Amino acid sequence: MGTEHDRELEEAGNGSPSTRGRPDRTGPRQVVPSADVEDEEARYLAPIGPTEPSDGRKTQSSEGHAPVVPVTTEELQRQITELEARLKRMLAGGPSPDASCAAGGEPETERSPRQGGAPAASAGFASEPPLSEPGTARDVLSTDFYLRQWGRAGLRRRSEEVDEFGFDPKYEARYRSLFDFLHRHYFRIELEGIERIPAEGRCLVVSNHSGGPIPYDGLMLRAAVRREHPARRELRWLADDFVYYLPFAGTIMNRLGAVRACQENAERLLAGERLIAVFPEGVKGSGKLYKERYQLQRFGRGGFIRLCLRTRTPLVPCAIVGAEETNPLFYRVEHLTRALGIPYLPITPTFPALGPLGLVPAPTKWKIRLADPVRFDAYGPEAADDQILVRRLAERVRATIQGLIDETLATRKSIWFG
Repeated sequence: MGTEHDRELEEAGNGSPSTRGRPDRTGPRQVVPSADVEDEEARYLAPIGPTEPSDGRKTQSSEGHAPVVPVTTEELQRQITELEARLKRMLAGGPSPDASCAAGGEPETERSPRQGGAPAASAGFASEPPLSEPGTARDVLSTDFYLRQWGRAGLRRRSEEVDEFGFDPKYEARYRSLFDFLHRHYFRIELEGIERIPAEGRCLVVSNHSGGPIPYDGLMLRAAVRREHPARRELRWLADDFVYYLPFAGTIMNRLGAVRACQENAERLLAGERLIAVFPEGVKGSGKLYKERYQLQRFGRGGFIRLCLRTRTPLVPCAIVGAEETNPLFYRVEHLTRALGIPYLPITPTFPALGPLGLVPAPTKWKIRLADPVRFDAYGPEAADDQILVRRLAERVRATIQGLIDETLATRKSIWFG
């Protein structure tokens, strides 16, 4: 008995054909020869390195695996071109492109998820619902849903040529004909003293602020200088902080050329030899009631004077007459508007009675007058720290602008015809 059992174990260890592949009846273990183990490893382990030998014959480890096809430079360039085309069409608002086609072949058809098919996701882009496609009830009730939709709509009209302050030349060019119409036919702006603005170099235009819910003075001053200046200079104006909290107005003004009012932004503009305009009255100027029209408010702490002293910039006083009757402000609500981020809620003859239509300005006659430039070459940059000097110079500029306004009002016969 012992001899036969030893003989069976010896045959199993030597890999006898009679016992190959048969289970061991003495226990649950199964004896697998070494050749079978190598076959199993070759079958389930991924090959490392090239799967094709140099002589063109397949190795044992490459059996059952597709050969790796190298990607050529032309193929990679074609894929990159397709990805760029898809991205441009998505930003332009076009329909979602089909899956990539083979050379000379037809594009694959995309089945909608509502039809039971899986959406095609080519080049790693996940398909998104179009802008007009409604979401679920939970999405519609969420604020993020409308923010996403508005963001997508904004991206469709976004330009790649935006400067560091947010100005979009293509966006402005789209509405330039409207601004020209407002300048020539609607407000019929008369600009006097345009030659006092230098043809090049830095310059600061200081003007009074028009009253009303939306200040149009900066936009119209830019349009008037661009149309009537011999050098066709581009003017950038500093807008109050509250404008950026108005619905859509802050973004629109920023893309049309407005810059948020602060010393840093003004210094960066002047360092680039730009022409900029400031309205030192700030919110107090735009929030003047109709009975206070054309009465200049306090010019703050004279920040524009310190700016001119530090940067050696000439200052041109400016008076705008006619803008404060476009939306006459009868009353302003200030108690409940702080939580909304706006300084006041305007009450005009048409707003809020007519809703957004009440913000349309009246076609009054505008007159813009520019005085002789004021230079501060006699003072050094250290004079910007002298508070008494800064306030005295600011009051002098304020008196000059008030005098221009009074002279223009004295010669005006009508609000509508000048």
